[in-house]
Amino acid sequence: MDEKNQNEWDFISIGAGAAGLAAVQYAARSGLSALAIDLSVAGGQVLKIAALENYPGIFPPANGYAFIQTMQKQAEAFGAKITSASVKSIDKVQDKFEIETSKGKYTAKALVLATGAEHRKLGVPGEKELEGRGVSYCAVCDGPLFRNKTIFVIGGGDAACDEANYLSQLAEKVYLVHRRDQLRAQKAVADRVLANPKITVLWNSVLEEIKGSQKVESVAIKNVQNGSLSEMPAAAVFVSVGMIPQNQLLSTLKTDQAGYIVTDEKMQTSIAGLYAAGDVRSKPFRQVVTATSDGAIAAFEAADYIRSLAQK
Repeated sequence: MDEKNQNEWDFISIGAGAAGLAAVQYAARSGLSALAIDLSVAGGQVLKIAALENYPGIFPPANGYAFIQTMQKQAEAFGAKITSASVKSIDKVQDKFEIETSKGKYTAKALVLATGAEHRKLGVPGEKELEGRGVSYCAVCDGPLFRNKTIFVIGGGDAACDEANYLSQLAEKVYLVHRRDQLRAQKAVADRVLANPKITVLWNSVLEEIKGSQKVESVAIKNVQNGSLSEMPAAAVFVSVGMIPQNQLLSTLKTDQAGYIVTDEKMQTSIAGLYAAGDVRSKPFRQVVTATSDGAIAAFEAADYIRSLAQK
């Protein structure tokens, strides 16, 4: 991808998902040289969304890939650049951030961490062994492989319910396994699951084991109220039990108990000029719309911070 000849930038986003792309778009639009660095292609978790139905102004729903492609083109139209590289370390030397990557060193006057979060694993027997052979963390990616099969989805939040609904369009039968007696998802999302004749919710239940030799063949489900264990045939297991924030690059930052980076309302972290946006940030609600909002605010505040450096 196109980059500047030198590696000095006003503003860099580590991450090119919804938060990172919004950040570099707003930064570039305000006149800053802006670069987003991501390990792979732009998009992050948004790429796994089959139908983005609740983003204001986007209707009918767009799939995540199309949405991100538009975001990237829009950011680049304002002058932002996006590149693929792995980030090895981040240091602050006086008033500049130094980012060591697989493509060399970059510097920035202000930086936003938009590194997102990764899927949490269950840690049950068979999960690791059968990953990619029936165990998945992305319904949009792998659901079509299991058409007309019996599928299990583990979880009870928005993401799990969305995945169950999506998979019900492909599968013969979907079981949603939830450890409580009511879903944690937003009411509109939960209601769709409960009204779907192809989805059966296994209440007060947990996945104990995934069985199979070369692929998923069955699952062991435990009822947490009476301790009973039952084995049920299955072709696939989709795990959707939350995320782990990707905060390893700067482990000294203040985080909440779950490891999400704590910021103020300006997205400012405990280090001047360093911001956090999107799923890696501590906040009560994680959606694409809140990620883009975080990124825009971070860029706005970074521009103000950079202007203050020039006045020193």
